[in-house]
Amino acid sequence: MLVRDVMKSPVLTVGPEVTLEDAYKLLLEKGIRHLPVVAEGRLVGIITDRDIRLATSHLNPKGPCPGCTRVEEVMTREVVTAHPLDPVEEAARVMRERKIGCLPVLEDEALVGIVTGIDLLDALLRLTGVTEPSGRLEVRLPDRVGELARLTGFLAGRGVNIHSLLSYPEEGEFVRAVVRVNTLETHPLAEALRREGFDVLWPPKKPW
Repeated sequence: MLVRDVMKSPVLTVGPEVTLEDAYKLLLEKGIRHLPVVAEGRLVGIITDRDIRLATSHLNPKGPCPGCTRVEEVMTREVVTAHPLDPVEEAARVMRERKIGCLPVLEDEALVGIVTGIDLLDALLRLTGVTEPSGRLEVRLPDRVGELARLTGFLAGRGVNIHSLLSYPEEGEFVRAVVRVNTLETHPLAEALRREGFDVLWPPKKPW
């Protein structure tokens, strides 16, 4: 799954000359938290609802117009961006490392979309298959060649279709595989896997 598959487009933007008051009203009206700032068709910054709240909290409330500060005075100018063909997991890694809530998406320097943390959560739901009726299996496998194929081959041999499969390494030279399958009757399937020597973590063994 790529950024282009989850990004929002077209993107709501503001110009650098817009006041903080008007920008904040726009954020509230549209129910969003981030506004890319565009001048002459080029991305020049980004401003968030938090930026506006922090900026106005430091202004003198008795001043002539605390909300009349221009966006360009507060916006972040060094914007971290993504490309439409970036994998969603790479976008998630960048956002986590930079501790930011969105990535404007640029293609040939043109703003073509924006991806947020919520968009990446939606992508995770789609990747794991939980948006469709399915059962869940979680199996710990030795981290060696052929183990994942042995698991998928066992499921195929029982006529079980795999909707999604995610795996990640564990300590101690193991890999954990999370599989979504086309049946809700996962307990009998789990017991059959255990009889074949698989270390099934979910669903747990029934007490009887």
